Amino acid sequence: MQIAYDDLTNYRQQVAMVDGGFDPLHLGHIAYFKAAAALGLPVLCCIAPDDYVASKHRLLLNQEQRLGIVDAIRYIDYVTINVTTTADILRKLQPRLYVKGKDWENRLPQEETSVCADHNIEMVFLDTVIDSSSRILKNYQYRQG
Repeated sequence: MQIAYDDLTNYRQQVAMVDGGFDPLHLGHIAYFKAAAALGLPVLCCIAPDDYVASKHRLLLNQEQRLGIVDAIRYIDYVTINVTTTADILRKLQPRLYVKGKDWENRLPQEETSVCADHNIEMVFLDTVIDSSSRILKNYQYRQG
């Protein structure tokens, strides 16, 4: 179910939040969603906006397409597009859990870790890193010559 930014406060302390660009979506993302769902809370996925993804690589799918695809995945209960910063989303939503891949452990921006500490948001790092969108795109570009 798609959730507007202004409605995030209705889900405070009720969800596990996952986030990312998901462009392209791959098996590692599905493992991440499945493991987050196994934590026992509804999962809210915050989709990175187009400008963030475009800063990393040329867009394959725009944010509305990514939102629709992620919304169709059975492990995800709610989706929203990040219209601000992740720290602001964390402040507004105040999820019970902020769930990231193990590759983010000790690499999260200080503002995000501070918001989590200030609002008693538990950070969970899952060892579900199977692949990366960046690696997939690099391999694709290499094969295209």
